[in-house]
Amino acid sequence: MSLHRVTLASLISLAALSAASAQQAPSEKAAQHAAALRAQARVTEAAARATALKDVPGGTIKEGGLEREGGKLIYSFDIKVAGRKGIEEVQVDASTGKIVSREHESDAAEAKEARDDAKAKPATAAAPVRKPDQRL
Repeated sequence: MSLHRVTLASLISLAALSAASAQQAPSEKAAQHAAALRAQARVTEAAARATALKDVPGGTIKEGGLEREGGKLIYSFDIKVAGRKGIEEVQVDASTGKIVSREHESDAAEAKEARDDAKAKPATAAAPVRKPDQRL
């Protein structure tokens, strides 16, 4: 009978530990994913930001970070220019430091993209490494 109690107690403890680790898993996975991406980048985020801002004079980075898009590791930045509607999205190759693309997005297109991203990604998915407003 005491063996049965020990086994039952062990199972209850394991279940509690498993539940606790399941709650931490999404943020830990996101952190591991972000660290893995940073380890692959040859260009620093600061250098990529400087390159993007040089391409959009007078701009302020509203959001940006490292992500994999189309199989390529890139820094993607949303840059707002005072007095202009919409944002400039500038992508910098994380291996070469060269600009891969630059696209103007209207406020409506930016809002639609944010809604589509929210629908496409489950709440537990690892998010790209993003940083809030920052000016260089």
